[in-house]
Amino acid sequence: MLSLLHIENIAVIEQADITLGSGFHVLTGETGAGKSIVIDAISAILGERASRDMIRTGCDSALVTALFRGVPELDWFAQTQTPYDPDELQIARRIHADGRNSCRVNGRPVTVALLRQLGLQLIQIHGQHDSQQLFDEQTHLTLLDSFARNEADRAAYAAAYEAMQAVRSELASLQMDEGEKLRRTETLQHQIDEITAARLQSGEEEQLLERRRLLQNAEKLTDCVQEASAALSGSDESLGAASLLTEAARALNRAGGVSPQLSALAARLDELMYNVQDAADELRDLRDGFEFSPEELEQLESRLDVIHRLKRKYGGSAADVLAYCSRAQEELDAMVFADERVARLAAQLAQLEDKAHAAAQVLHESRQAAAQHLQERMMDELAQLDMPRIRFECEFSPCPLGETGGDAVRFLMSANAGEALKPLSRIASGGELARIMLAMKNVLAENDHVQTLIFDEVDAGVSGRAAQKVAEKLADLARTRQVLCVTHLPQLAARADRHYLVSKHESGGRTFTSVENLDFAGRREELARIIGGAEITETTRRSAEEMLRGHGAG
Repeated sequence: MLSLLHIENIAVIEQADITLGSGFHVLTGETGAGKSIVIDAISAILGERASRDMIRTGCDSALVTALFRGVPELDWFAQTQTPYDPDELQIARRIHADGRNSCRVNGRPVTVALLRQLGLQLIQIHGQHDSQQLFDEQTHLTLLDSFARNEADRAAYAAAYEAMQAVRSELASLQMDEGEKLRRTETLQHQIDEITAARLQSGEEEQLLERRRLLQNAEKLTDCVQEASAALSGSDESLGAASLLTEAARALNRAGGVSPQLSALAARLDELMYNVQDAADELRDLRDGFEFSPEELEQLESRLDVIHRLKRKYGGSAADVLAYCSRAQEELDAMVFADERVARLAAQLAQLEDKAHAAAQVLHESRQAAAQHLQERMMDELAQLDMPRIRFECEFSPCPLGETGGDAVRFLMSANAGEALKPLSRIASGGELARIMLAMKNVLAENDHVQTLIFDEVDAGVSGRAAQKVAEKLADLARTRQVLCVTHLPQLAARADRHYLVSKHESGGRTFTSVENLDFAGRREELARIIGGAEITETTRRSAEEMLRGHGAG
């Protein structure tokens, strides 16, 4: 559960530390005092969207740190290789003015996406807009599946449906009209013939480009080789390097008997002479092997033009062109033998459709069984929330198989005796909708392991005896969960194990919001304000104290 929340520079909160324990907690304060800012800060450390607009004016960044205790060893820690501490889990998120976010879990940096995956397993936040989502019948099936815990049945159906859709897509791609088929066949055949006729070879273009460079520089190459060959082998006008090295070696050899050093140098000159002669022979062979002609260059340019034209049409390289040809041949073969393929796929599709319908039926049965149980649990919960004559029902309608199966589900309700069941959007008032959502949250909470539930003004539209029932329900829920509720109802505030006052004041031309954990006297004063409004009297104080002592406070 959440044990400490530290907030720095979020909106009008310069700094606040909120210590929480087990049980029921409430946040109260004047409208606009900053209660929603606390909820936004909690959302930030759960990986929800946090923009730079949240940063307090004049600050470079904002920071939210949360400390959790008693968190079980979730799979998330092993999957992300994040250190797990059974006694303490620390999450920190800093929001920078340039839009960057830095998140850490137990000191290890994580992405916002990974933080959100963890946050969904730590805290659930329920706000007023969640109640309005009940009007969207698209969410009803999701809520029913969450209650049914039918993940295995949904996974089995999803696999069957995906396999069926894959075959349907392939079948649709093959079932074209004859005119389109003929046009496509002719196009593919023309492309294959054009590429095949060119007789492309992988790496051919590189060899041709290298040869073209030689041909374009033929005269220069010939002159260079001729000049080098003359320098090594000699000419009519001068001796070459080989002859000069030979003479030098002979001269030193004549003195070799007198000086061993000159004899060693003569041997080195002999070795150089042999190397020069080898180089001269290679140059002569290279010169004799040069065969350059304008006709060859013209043929080569023509061949490169063919390759470039094919590359422009079918790929960036000769290998890409050949790969395109291979794919085109496969597509052509598939079209030529399409009738046989269509017949096989049609038979396969029939089998997959049977499997998908069977999996959908299993899923439908699991949903129907869960719906019966959900109806009973919801009516029991709603009776406890001062809606004793409520009728709640899950209506099933068949629909074509889709990603979620073959069921369309919507919740129907009758709030009064003798009234017909109708969609929630046509019958539920704001107060009724809030209680329905609270009942739904309470029922669904029985099946999950989230330890902390936050309710942001779910009491909107609720008053009188209904408010008392909502307070009792939240207090009951807090016996097994940590519950934090933002409220304007005295009935809820009086039930809390801990009461926090969010207040706003000005100093030095700036606005500051503080969060204070109230003692008994503070709770009495705040409760009196909620009851009596701006004018607090001794009568409202006595009423507040009576409510607090009636629930064991003080």
